[in-house]
Amino acid sequence: MTTRIAFVFPGQGSQHPGMLEEIPELESLDRLLDAAEALSGLDLRSAADGPADKLADTLVAQPLLYLADWAWGVTLLDSGLEPDAVAGHSLGELAALALAGVFSPEAGLELVVERSKLMAQVSAEQPGKMAAVLGLGRALVTEAIADVDDVWVANDNGPGQVVISGTADAIKQAADLLRGAGSPRVVELSVSGAFHSPLMANAGDAFADLLIGAEFADAKVPVYQNTNPTPETRGEIIRERLIGQITSPVRWTETMQALAEDGPVTIIESGPGTVLAGLAKRIGGMSAVSVESDSLETIVDEVSR
Repeated sequence: MTTRIAFVFPGQGSQHPGMLEEIPELESLDRLLDAAEALSGLDLRSAADGPADKLADTLVAQPLLYLADWAWGVTLLDSGLEPDAVAGHSLGELAALALAGVFSPEAGLELVVERSKLMAQVSAEQPGKMAAVLGLGRALVTEAIADVDDVWVANDNGPGQVVISGTADAIKQAADLLRGAGSPRVVELSVSGAFHSPLMANAGDAFADLLIGAEFADAKVPVYQNTNPTPETRGEIIRERLIGQITSPVRWTETMQALAEDGPVTIIESGPGTVLAGLAKRIGGMSAVSVESDSLETIVDEVSR
């Protein structure tokens, strides 16, 4: 059976200073950076160089990551690689949809900038926290925090890596219970809000209004989405699934498992960092490479075997 190729796009947390400098020169990226700065009112080029705490700002990180993800995807296409499927982790899903032709990169950028503003606003009005729970699976985490109000599973990233989201008090209470349930570490993340939880409802509702008014075409290749990790190409269904993304958990383990179950597949992490490639290897059933750790020549050779 022929091995399939899946481009996967990382989300917030994978950004790092200098990440745009590692992308082969693209005239279209420079043009989109101009548009991103105009839409956001921020000096994103300067922010992309760091320091890391400046780059961690949601208003900065989301548009820059979207553009980095999209640009790496275009670079892979220019190298002669054609994905059989795409997926994106949280914010990365917007880049996946742009590459799949669901909307133009410009339209996707507009959605991303508005998404960042909405999420930043809600985070300022109702601060929250997120924490990575190491060593436990989703079922055990869910059971351990079942009686704690205002905390939820936000990301099921892979074996032994689950992220919870909620109020500061709830995260602290949940962390104690999770350590008692066997987690060796519960690590707070450097984010300003309780992303992928019901606490982001106001941002989710406002973003839904934007999505309803946006044009969605059918995808050129199947898309596996955070809220429903099954292959889909119909634009209207993709829109419906994206509407709930801000408040719903990222079902990444299921996404990778679904890709593997659909036949032999090589995962190409198309964006900053190497987290998703590492998770794919831990989940198993697929090979994985990353544009930041493997040369384009190595990647082409890997998927040609």
